[in-house]
Amino acid sequence: MAGKIPATVITGFLGAGKTTLVQHMLRNANGKRIALIINEFGDLGIDGDLLKGCGIEGCTDDDIVELSNGCICCTVAEDFIPAIEKLLGRENPPDHIVIETSGLALPQPLVRAFNWPEIRSRVTVDGVVTVVDSEALHAGRFAHNEAAIDAQRSADDMLDHETPLSELFEDQLACADMIILNKADLLSAADLGDLETNLRAGVRDGVQFVRAEMGAVSPQTLLGMGIGAEDDLSARHEIHHHHHDHDDEDDHHHHDHGHDEFETFQVSRGVIDDVESFAELVAQTIRDNDILRLKGFAQVGTKPMRLVIQAVGPRIETYFDRPLTAEEKGKTNLVVIGQAGLDRLAITKALAG
Repeated sequence: MAGKIPATVITGFLGAGKTTLVQHMLRNANGKRIALIINEFGDLGIDGDLLKGCGIEGCTDDDIVELSNGCICCTVAEDFIPAIEKLLGRENPPDHIVIETSGLALPQPLVRAFNWPEIRSRVTVDGVVTVVDSEALHAGRFAHNEAAIDAQRSADDMLDHETPLSELFEDQLACADMIILNKADLLSAADLGDLETNLRAGVRDGVQFVRAEMGAVSPQTLLGMGIGAEDDLSARHEIHHHHHDHDDEDDHHHHDHGHDEFETFQVSRGVIDDVESFAELVAQTIRDNDILRLKGFAQVGTKPMRLVIQAVGPRIETYFDRPLTAEEKGKTNLVVIGQAGLDRLAITKALAG
């Protein structure tokens, strides 16, 4: 791996706290030149905009590459390889590349892409970090979703009876070199210990577990693992049964893994009156429509600061991150993510107040 630029893949389910983890890492990079590739499911770049707007010293817009409106593991040739080549070709290349995947992405195809001839000799996968929402997992969020989806799918013999949410989560665990038990402060020590024990039983030997609050993990822990994961693919077995690889005439990999099971759309409205009432409106809309994830930005009354809204299931987080730009004033933009079949009209109407 001598001479290769290390790259860290950060994966994890929707709302686990990947962007918060990356923000903390950048704020504590101590001069290390870190470039970011941010992938989002949906074409409103919430996570990339959060990172660009956070005012971190030494992190410029040129250091952040956004790949929006497409799962990174499905667009390796079209998007990911060119993005890596652009970063590697800079006059002053980064010391480290961090790739934050969409919560709907499979990490294995992304790791496999580092074996492509265009980049294999110049970059290596330092490690794969999977971020887990400890509280949601302990509360059985996936078990609840599995039951609902299995019941729906079992009625149709033409459909795969496996649950996509559980498959995605299991694949993210199977590929991990490090698992971050994020939001650990929301569980008791005993519950957190039980959760870690259960997860350890289902992952490879040697996978590190790190407990974190608000994504506060030092860069020294996240970066510099030296794994070379692209040379260790056989140990990172894929569970997701919608994933099929084959080689074309250029020996490049393509696949299909059924993202039609999810859908995402945007909702736009004007200024919101106050944070508390809008947060309750969002929570009620999520409960009424079984929304998996909702995130976005808003202006509150005449306040000059931008409000960030992050929702995972019924849990809502809001905070002001920076002054509004001229283009953002008077606007609220949200991204809604859920299982296919969301009632877009009803959700849009509900969020409009």
